[in-house]
Amino acid sequence: MVSRIRCFISSLGEARPPTLASTPHLARVFALVGLLASAWAIALPTQAAASEPVVLTLTVPGDTVQQHDFSLDMLQGLPTTEFETTTIWTSGPQRFTGVSLAALLQHIGEEAGQDGLLRARAINDYAVEIPLSDVAAGGPIIAYQRNGAIMSVRDKGPLWVVYPYDSNEGFQTEAIYSRSIWQLEEITVMR
Repeated sequence: MVSRIRCFISSLGEARPPTLASTPHLARVFALVGLLASAWAIALPTQAAASEPVVLTLTVPGDTVQQHDFSLDMLQGLPTTEFETTTIWTSGPQRFTGVSLAALLQHIGEEAGQDGLLRARAINDYAVEIPLSDVAAGGPIIAYQRNGAIMSVRDKGPLWVVYPYDSNEGFQTEAIYSRSIWQLEEITVMR
């Protein structure tokens, strides 16, 4: 028995590792591993985008609840609306940049201008209702920049529903001002 073990151990010492030339299938395995590594490296930017913090959740209740989570980069990738207006909360004209509520709803396949409401909720759980009739061209935007800078939570950000108050006297009412929610984090479409 001992001689068999010695023979086995000595045969292991004589074995040589396979080379790519001696085993063509090994070359294919290495090529496949390289291809998979390349594909994984290409997929990394998508994973990084998916790991960005969610700044807005848009929910559409129904038989099947639809939930859409947006990072700041995703919102910035939607059609941009920009206008200058004064507000009752700031001094002097301010330049706001963001995505219109109409464009946001269109992006998720919802129609604006129909009967219904948007229930908007802020970080501190303050909530307002915005009639879908407000969601039209020249209407409110979800601003993510004020005067060219991203808004911090201390500066009414990161998101603020802003109407172009100076463009229409109808936007200079208590009802409209009350819908101008800042520190926005969630919108629910109510039909």
